[in-house]
Amino acid sequence: MTDSNLSIDPKSSALVVIDLQKGVTGRDASPHSTSSVVKNSARLAARFREKHMPVFLVRVDFKGALPLSVVTDTTFSQGDRPADWSEFVPELGVSGSDIVITKRQWGAFYGTDLEQQLRRRKIETIVLCGIATTYGVESTARFAYEYGFNQIFVEDAMTDLSQEAHRVSVDLVLKRMGRVRSTEGVLAAL
Repeated sequence: MTDSNLSIDPKSSALVVIDLQKGVTGRDASPHSTSSVVKNSARLAARFREKHMPVFLVRVDFKGALPLSVVTDTTFSQGDRPADWSEFVPELGVSGSDIVITKRQWGAFYGTDLEQQLRRRKIETIVLCGIATTYGVESTARFAYEYGFNQIFVEDAMTDLSQEAHRVSVDLVLKRMGRVRSTEGVLAAL
């Protein structure tokens, strides 16, 4: 997944990290462990910060939000969540220059000011990583595609609830909306 022709313009590119928070990273994941996804995402965030490129940290927080009243066959357990459920994992090394986006749904664009924040910074390309591939990442990617953003998906900095779900999303959906690369490939392009 490396690409010697991959070029990332530091003036018009940003990193968008999805849901690397305490309440999400504690779940089992596949094909990549949550700890390896956090490690790779932290490496990307550190490089973006070093290059003075925007880092958007997205978290989901349902506190105070009315639940959707959509009828479905299955859903995630809402249950009681610890007070620190929506806090970013410390390994990300959150910086004062990071832009924090709090969402109430799967995707980072719906009901937030993410698009406005990207447009004001003249961002044309987003590098996307996080958990879960088929939920937060793919939902965000679909909006970004429809808004006309170029996208680079960091395959080994994403994971899902199952290997099959991750692979289907990466191979059949995300590759149609952008480019799929590895952490090493993106770091080399920076």
